[in-house]
Amino acid sequence: MGMIRTLRAVVRIRRRERDRTARRLRSAANVDDLRSMARRRLPAGVFDYIDGGAEDELTLDRNVRAFRDVTFRPRVLRGLGAIDTSTTLLGHPLALPLVLAPTGFTRIADPAGELAVVRAAGRAGIPFTLSTMGTRSIDECAAVAGPGARLWFQVYAWRDRSLISGLLERAAVSGFEAICLTVDTAMLGRRERDVRRGFTLPPEIGPGTFLDGMRHPGWTWRLLRSDPIRFSSAEGLVGQDGTSAVDLAGYMTEQFDHGLSWEDVAWLRTVWDGPILIKGIQTVVDAKLAVEHGVEGIILSNHGGRQLDMAPAPFDLVPAVAEAVAGRIEVICDGGIRRGSDIVKAVAAGANAAMGGRLFLYALAAAGERGVDHVLDLLRTGTERTMALVGASTVADLGPELLEPR
Repeated sequence: MGMIRTLRAVVRIRRRERDRTARRLRSAANVDDLRSMARRRLPAGVFDYIDGGAEDELTLDRNVRAFRDVTFRPRVLRGLGAIDTSTTLLGHPLALPLVLAPTGFTRIADPAGELAVVRAAGRAGIPFTLSTMGTRSIDECAAVAGPGARLWFQVYAWRDRSLISGLLERAAVSGFEAICLTVDTAMLGRRERDVRRGFTLPPEIGPGTFLDGMRHPGWTWRLLRSDPIRFSSAEGLVGQDGTSAVDLAGYMTEQFDHGLSWEDVAWLRTVWDGPILIKGIQTVVDAKLAVEHGVEGIILSNHGGRQLDMAPAPFDLVPAVAEAVAGRIEVICDGGIRRGSDIVKAVAAGANAAMGGRLFLYALAAAGERGVDHVLDLLRTGTERTMALVGASTVADLGPELLEPR
């Protein structure tokens, strides 16, 4: 009888938690609402790590404002049929022109981490990109990916090339579709929110963070009850897998190869048979070089405003880059996506798809996996609504004529 009473109590607790989560999500009308919820639920240092950018955070702000600065030129009486947000990317179907970006240490938002995001992305019919600095392994992500799920792997160039080739072999065996080489980390940007807090990864629960942990007991309890947070891609390598708290800048300086060149892209071709995308393109010149070097796609990105402050906003680059590459490679706009209307603007300006990371981290921190489902639904319905209101039935109908020039 005692065991039965205990099980019933657990069921009641879980039911109440589901009901509380549902109530929270009903009041979350947009990504900013989810951000506010995440801020309340997370310790300040953890929230700032997710939310912050480099130095004065001017680029972080510009990434979002770039979309706000462009208005629409809606067309009417277009005889719209059913609104269809589907398209293709890298030759495969996409339910919505959105890709979920790689994010490091995702489990600091919620213990399920990348696994929750993989499942939600699969249900939404969009790709998820696992970071080299992810906290769930290639194999774990593949194991929870449902039928038709699309998995990409983001590559940081470790000095040890055998480690990279081993990871890519595992990704290929696990059915990952494409890789993204991140090229904007010749040095880690100065993230001053983290500096002020002395933030480490994984977060240390000790005297310095005890008070903040008491203010956020739910997060602290979940962290203490879950498995240790590690860089899963490097698990088993002494001093490199995040088994102890590390300073991120020092870790990256020590472990990553900062002398990357186009020759390294050619080397990747020898160890990876699938599509290669370059993440971190910030000029038309480098976009053209990417075409010349035969990659399948580029991701216009300034690392979410976390590297070089005063770097260009990706959306500002889209028209000129799209014109320069002239459809020879896929173009993805990464950074600043907060609404479905931003996705519509990115595609209308010339991108094949948009990409975002913070949007699902806020949602994951706010309400776990259900939060990620919620934010992806907000973006899908926002895209549908915007397309209808500008007079576009399909993604193919989106073009620069629907945008008001600056």
